[in-house]
Amino acid sequence: MNENLLEILVRDIVAGLPSYKKEVYQYVVRVEDKLASQSNTSEQFMSLLVKHAPHKQAAARFNMTYGQLMVMMREIESEIEDKLKRKESNARWIDYSDHVKGNSGTRNNRSMQFLFMI
Repeated sequence: MNENLLEILVRDIVAGLPSYKKEVYQYVVRVEDKLASQSNTSEQFMSLLVKHAPHKQAAARFNMTYGQLMVMMREIESEIEDKLKRKESNARWIDYSDHVKGNSGTRNNRSMQFLFMI
């Protein structure tokens, strides 16, 4: 499946998480994304991760131990992965070209229209 589409599906899954899990997950991801944007190489990124320790920051912010936060993050990531697999297996692309108004003519002269069903 397309990487952009996967990203959209993950955002949808995260939006559906209970608020506390969503806040924790989004906080960690935001900090990691910020560090990634400041990095030119994977080595730089890894160095910034060690230096800034996003998971330790999140643990302090949400009044958890580092271990508790890591357990929660593994649970959240597992839940996201399970839901994503279900969505991927149910996803269907349906050729809807013949049903779009104004999209007539020979197949070579018109645009293809697809309906994505989850």
